[in-house]
Amino acid sequence: MNLETYVVERDGLPVKLTSKEFGILKLLAEHPGRVYTKTQIYASVWNDAFIGDDNIINVHMRRLREKLEEEPSDPRYIKTLWGLGYKLEADRT
Repeated sequence: MNLETYVVERDGLPVKLTSKEFGILKLLAEHPGRVYTKTQIYASVWNDAFIGDDNIINVHMRRLREKLEEEPSDPRYIKTLWGLGYKLEADRT
């Protein structure tokens, strides 16, 4: 992930992300392992107060996983902590 050029690569190939997807990934990447609630993600990326529409965050996370994860249904990096939020996790081996 290159923060200056806004380029994200997977397996050496560029991945096209929307500005919101990039913003979410950047937020998670800045503090790997830190759990962010949906409210925190929305406030940071959308620069607005969260109005309680969980679906908008869920959809963006799903799209990010589809673009970045080998198995989006069993993600290695973008983890969900049910009832808490999301975090970026190091590779599990």
